Amino acid sequence: MKNIILIILTFFVGLSYGQNTTKLKQKNGVCFALYTVHENTLKLTAQLYPVKSYNPFRATLQIKEANKWNTVQESEIEYPGYTAHFRVENWNDTQEKEYRVVYKNDTSYQGVIRKNPKNKEDVVMAAFSCWSTHLKHGGSGAKDIVDNLKKIKPDVLFFSGDQVYNHSDHFGNWLLFGEVFGDIIKNTPTICIPDDHDVGQGNLWGNGGRKTDSRDGNKGGYYMPVSYIKEVERAQTSHLPDPYDPTPVEQGIGVYYTDLTWGGISFAILEDRKFKSGPKSILQNRSYNDTREMDVLGATILGNRQLNFLEDWTTNWKDAEMKAVLSQTIFTNLATHSPTINKKQKYSVDSNGWPQSGRNKALTVIRKSFSCMIAGDQHLGSVVHHGVEDYNNAGYSFAVPAAANFWMRWWNPDKPGNNRKPNSPKYTGEYDDAFHNKITVHAVANPTHTDNSPKIDLLKGRAAGYGIIKFNKPKRQITYECWARNVDITDPKSKQYEGWPITFNQTDNFKIKDGFDLPTLKFSKPNQVVTVRNNYTKEVVSSLRIKGLEYQPKVMQLGVYTIEIGEGKNKQFFFDVEAVKKNKKTINI
Repeated sequence: MKNIILIILTFFVGLSYGQNTTKLKQKNGVCFALYTVHENTLKLTAQLYPVKSYNPFRATLQIKEANKWNTVQESEIEYPGYTAHFRVENWNDTQEKEYRVVYKNDTSYQGVIRKNPKNKEDVVMAAFSCWSTHLKHGGSGAKDIVDNLKKIKPDVLFFSGDQVYNHSDHFGNWLLFGEVFGDIIKNTPTICIPDDHDVGQGNLWGNGGRKTDSRDGNKGGYYMPVSYIKEVERAQTSHLPDPYDPTPVEQGIGVYYTDLTWGGISFAILEDRKFKSGPKSILQNRSYNDTREMDVLGATILGNRQLNFLEDWTTNWKDAEMKAVLSQTIFTNLATHSPTINKKQKYSVDSNGWPQSGRNKALTVIRKSFSCMIAGDQHLGSVVHHGVEDYNNAGYSFAVPAAANFWMRWWNPDKPGNNRKPNSPKYTGEYDDAFHNKITVHAVANPTHTDNSPKIDLLKGRAAGYGIIKFNKPKRQITYECWARNVDITDPKSKQYEGWPITFNQTDNFKIKDGFDLPTLKFSKPNQVVTVRNNYTKEVVSSLRIKGLEYQPKVMQLGVYTIEIGEGKNKQFFFDVEAVKKNKKTINI
C-alpha cells in the first residue's frame, strides 16, 4: 500500500515539476540565497537558475555600506546545481546589513543579513518538515506560512528534511522550494538539512556512505550517484558553519554535522541518517518475537564521530545561554498506525527508536547539556519527554508536523498512558514505545482523516502544519508551539493543535528524581558555566550555564566528582567533591 501511495505522490510531484519546466527554462539569474552567521563568519550560498549559452559562471556578493554598494567577494558557480558560495570572515554581527548577489550586472536579488539577536529576551525559531512542491501548483503554495513569518519575523529558520520529493530531479524541485520560501529565507539565518527524499530514496540508513542497490535503502547506504548526493548537500548545507570534522565518509561523500550559535542559543546540527545501520543487513531478515532482541551488537545511529562531537559541544558555552539539538527525526518510534487509522504498525526501524542502544547513547550525551530537541520526518506533530534509565530523565523533543502531509500517521495507543496530567487526553502520559523505550507523551497532532487517500484535501484534516519554538533566556524556558496551515497565528483568537503550547524549563531536559546532591555553589559573579565530571574517568556528567548566583548540581550515582567553574582558560577546579542525599554543604566561589 505504501509503495502505491509513493508512486501516486511521485506522479503528482513529477507532474507539478513538468508544469513548471517551461517557466524554469525562461528564468535566469539568482533564484534564492541561504545564509548563516556563526562566530563572526558569514557563509552564504546563492542558488541560480540554469546558466544559459555563453553566460558567465561567476556571481558577486555586494554589501551596502554608507548607502554605497561594495563588492566583497566573487564566486565561481559550481555545477551540477548552479550554486555560488561566499564566505566572509570578521563579520560584524552587531549590525544589520543589506546584501545583494549580482549576476550578469543584474542587481535585483537583495536581502538582509540580520544582526545577532543576542540581546533579545525571546529567540524565536520557525521549524518545518516534509514540504511538497505539488502544493505550489495546487493553488495554495505556502502563502499562509510566509505571511505569518513576515509578521512574527523569526530569528532563525529550520528546515529539517524532505524539502524535495522528486527522487530524480533535486535541482528543479529545489528551485521550486526556493521560489516558495525565498522571500523569508533571504532575510533570515536558515538551517537546512536533507533527509531521505532529498537524496532520492524512500528511506535512508546511510551506513557510513556505502553504496546500495535499492532506493528503499534497507540494506544501508546511498542509491543515487555520488555526484547527485554531493549536489544535494552542497545546495542545502554548504552555508552552514564548517563541519566539526570534515573527513568524508565512504564514496567520498561529505559531512555537515556542526553547531551554530545565534542569539545566545547554541544549536547542534546532526546527521542522524548518514551513519545509521541498514536494518536488512544487520538484522539479516530475522523475525523477532520481542523488539528488544533487535538491539544487536554493531547497530548504530549517530556513530562515534557524531557522539564525540556532541561530547565536545556539551562543554562549549561560548556566547550561549541555552542549547538545542536539531536532527532529521526524533529518538522514539511514536507512530502506531499507518496507512490507515485501522492498521496498526508493529514497529518502524526508520525511526530513531531503533537501535535502542544507539538511541540511549545519543540521549545520554544530549541531556548532559540540558538540551531540548527539534526534528521533523514523522508526519506527526508531537512533544515527547524522553527517558533512558527512567521516565523523563532525558530531553524534550518536538517533531514538527509535515508542512504537506501526504503520508499520514497516527498515535493511537491501546491504553491510556500512566501518570497523565489532569484533564489531559488519554493518549498522553508514560509509555514504552514499540522498541520498549521510555517516553512520556505530552501532545500529538493526529489527523482527523482516517486513511491516506490522495483524493482527500491535501491540507485540511491531515494535521499538516509547522512549529514555532521560543527560547526565553531570562526565565530559561522553552515553549513549543504547533500550528495548522491557513491559520493567522498572530490572531489572539487562533488556536494551536490540541495540547500546545507546551512550556518547560531548561533543566527539565535532565531531570533526576532520586539522585544525589553535590554542595550548593554560591557565586560572586552571575551566570557561570558549571561542569561536573566523574572524578576518576573525567567523563562529563553535566554542563550548564547557570542563571543567577546559586546552583546545586545533582547526579545519578553516589561517588566523588570534580566541579569545573568557568569557561575557556579561566576555570576553577574543585576535586573529590562528594555527592550525598540532601547535601547541605556550600562552596563559595
